[in-house]
Amino acid sequence: MTDGFPVTQTDILPNDANRAILVGRIWDPRVSGPTPVLVDGENLRDISSLAPTISQLLERDDLVARLSNAASFPTVASFGDILAQSRPGTDTKTAHFLSPNDLQAIKASGVTFVASLLERVIEEQTRGDASKADQIRKEITGIIGDDLSQVKPGSEKSAEIKRILIEKGAWSQYLEVGIGPDAEIFTKSPVMSAVGHGAHVGLHPISTWNNPEPEVVLAVTSNGKIVGASLGNDVNLRDVEGRSALLLGKAKDNNGSCAIGPFIRLFDDHFTLETIKGADIAMAVDGQDGYHLDAVSSMSQISRTPESLVGQAIGKHHQYPDGFMLFLGTMFAPTDDRGGAGKGFTHQMGDLVTIATPSLGKLVNQVDRSDAINPWQFGITALMTNLAARGLL
Repeated sequence: MTDGFPVTQTDILPNDANRAILVGRIWDPRVSGPTPVLVDGENLRDISSLAPTISQLLERDDLVARLSNAASFPTVASFGDILAQSRPGTDTKTAHFLSPNDLQAIKASGVTFVASLLERVIEEQTRGDASKADQIRKEITGIIGDDLSQVKPGSEKSAEIKRILIEKGAWSQYLEVGIGPDAEIFTKSPVMSAVGHGAHVGLHPISTWNNPEPEVVLAVTSNGKIVGASLGNDVNLRDVEGRSALLLGKAKDNNGSCAIGPFIRLFDDHFTLETIKGADIAMAVDGQDGYHLDAVSSMSQISRTPESLVGQAIGKHHQYPDGFMLFLGTMFAPTDDRGGAGKGFTHQMGDLVTIATPSLGKLVNQVDRSDAINPWQFGITALMTNLAARGLL
């Protein structure tokens, strides 16, 4: 389903796009590879002269200043032309938007909002059986209610709640990372595997209970500096992870299961980490069957600060020479029944997923099976070979 797919700049750009510094990547048929670009009104400017990759570009201390004079970079394409070709099922050799990240590691924070924490506990208790979700949801919320929303992870109060829940036989590994001292930080997807705005997102064909996860994604440099943000869809297979947390990789990492975009907005005087902390992330799901779902994640309700999550990901214990992208987690609790009473939400093929916030714009993707969408073929070796042939290495 592509009818009604957003095709205008206004649809996907921030509401203050005229002062936003937006960098991204396009597939550039002229060079048969990706080109880093700067959004400049109707133009996409080629900024590969500053750095051949986005990961290298973000390492520049003078980046915001250098990009302030957009006209000094050559135009590579019309924004409208590239956007019109960034649609589900488009030939991958046609010019289109890619995810705005490239060589950065793709990491994710889990269980950072109370609502999603409860759903992870429910998945564990049901062992992936959606028919049991409603009953167990009532049982768990009957024990802990909304108490966790005011609990600081790792605090004395959280330790006391843990003790009580253990006594009641209701403790969970998800509660451990939700209110314990250590956050869940995992590798969401391999380097270069993320898809961008307009692409299909994929569900493993074995899954019958799954959901999108609308999130803010931070762009972090090799020294741990947060320099910008984007939107992301951390596609999740609830039935797979519910069977065993050891199946997290299978639940989270499949062809097309990670979407980031449409651009990375760089921090400057108009857009800062404080903007992100106050953002509401809206999500809509529109099915070919007429189904519609709206949801909102408020970053103000996150249980750990973005800085603390970055600090748990990088430091003397772990380095990222090419930087990393960090999904901050979601409060989306997919409890809206679809396909059966008490089963909660699950995707159907053809669903259109829209994730948006005024300061970052809109990321739109269509759902299909991971084995049916375009295969992932352009990886690190292909990128290095391409850049070498272009004389950019």
